[in-house]
Amino acid sequence: MRQVEKRLQIDRRLFLRGAASAVPAAAVLAAGVGTAGAAWADDAKALKQATLVTLAHMARDIYPHDQIPDRFYVAAVTPFDAKAQADDAMRLMYEDGVARLNGDAQDRFKTAYIDVPEESDRVVLLTGIELTPFFGHVRGGLVVSLYNQPEIWHRFGYEGSSSEFGGYLHRGFNDIDWLPAV
Repeated sequence: MRQVEKRLQIDRRLFLRGAASAVPAAAVLAAGVGTAGAAWADDAKALKQATLVTLAHMARDIYPHDQIPDRFYVAAVTPFDAKAQADDAMRLMYEDGVARLNGDAQDRFKTAYIDVPEESDRVVLLTGIELTPFFGHVRGGLVVSLYNQPEIWHRFGYEGSSSEFGGYLHRGFNDIDWLPAV
């Protein structure tokens, strides 16, 4: 059984790479996912700023991970803008889907989806649209765009590809460090 080193090992190169990305990350975190400081959504080419912000909130509600910062959810929804720019039907689907979600929130809670304070209430709203093509497309796209970010793999315990190291037979196949040693 492999023994996992619990201390974080940081070398100079890793530190510098992290420091170089700290300023943009701090800007995104300072802006937050909310509409109050959604400067990250100003670069949208096809979708409205409010639509991207709502999609980011949807992403966190569909795939909730408290240990994942908002900037990764923002990065996960930005490809939707490129898809909307390339295909007008996609743009309409995103805009109409968010409009319906906001309409449902307005009917039920008298506020927009992103302003509904309780996560459980937002999940009820998402459950109401889960059979729509809009929801299916967003959920399916988020699986790839959220979980395909190597910066968050370690937060889930995924060590990355093993093919460069001979496959999982020699790296990860018998890693059962969650069981006590006998």
